[in-house]
Amino acid sequence: MDLITQGGIPRAKIGVRLLYTILFLVILNVMNFIIPLISLMQFVILLLTKNYSEPLRSFSNKASAYVYRLTRYVTLNENTKPFPFMDFPNEMERPDGFAKFE
Repeated sequence: MDLITQGGIPRAKIGVRLLYTILFLVILNVMNFIIPLISLMQFVILLLTKNYSEPLRSFSNKASAYVYRLTRYVTLNENTKPFPFMDFPNEMERPDGFAKFE
C-alpha cells in the first residue's frame, strides 16, 4: 500500500518535496535563460564558420533532456530528483543529421 491509501501523505514529506520543487523551479528558470543563449551562440558560430559546433549541439540536447526531467519532477510525474542530485542526463534522442535550412 502507498501513503495515500494509508491515510494520506505526511505534511512534513509534502513540505520537503515543496522545497525541492521550489529549488528545481529556480533551476528551470535558469535553464530557460541558458537554452536560448546556447541557440544564439550556435547561430553566431554558424554565421561565422558556416558550420555548427558539435559540442554545443550535444550540450544543448542534454540540456533539453534536463529541462524535461526538471519538468517531470516539479509536476509530480517523477520522483527521482534531477541533477545535481543525480548525474546530468544523457541525450534522450540523437539529433537529426545536419540541420536543414529551407
